[in-house]
Amino acid sequence: MIVIDYRDKRPLYEQITEKLSQLIICGALESNSKLPSVRSLAMELSINPNTIQRAYMQLEQDGYIYTVVGRGNYVTDRSEWQKGYQSVARQELEDALIKAKSSGLSLEAVLAMAQSCYAKDNATASPGDPGNLANNAVSPAKEDGQHD
Repeated sequence: MIVIDYRDKRPLYEQITEKLSQLIICGALESNSKLPSVRSLAMELSINPNTIQRAYMQLEQDGYIYTVVGRGNYVTDRSEWQKGYQSVARQELEDALIKAKSSGLSLEAVLAMAQSCYAKDNATASPGDPGNLANNAVSPAKEDGQHD
């Protein structure tokens, strides 16, 4: 289930976009799985369907989902969105490293933080493991004849 934080200053569509993209990235929403319809997710979250539509449009622009006219929205294959995601991650990491260097952090300290981060990640979850995000999942809709 997606939980909306009404104290968050960001628009609701941005929160929904972020939560759904996290669910896709961590594997809680599998490739080619059908997302809930705009209307059903709007009813579930008690928000305007236009907000959900805007979030879905942003996810499609970012490459996380695709639309099949008359059928709904589906999660894109990991290989299709991963390059864009890695490009954004590289840019954000470069920005963070520039800030770290200008703040006086040593290369050794930055490398130790990176190793610690990777060690924590490897100890708690395997690649593609949804971890705690799975508890926030929206149940993907199943079509007739679709098998697990």
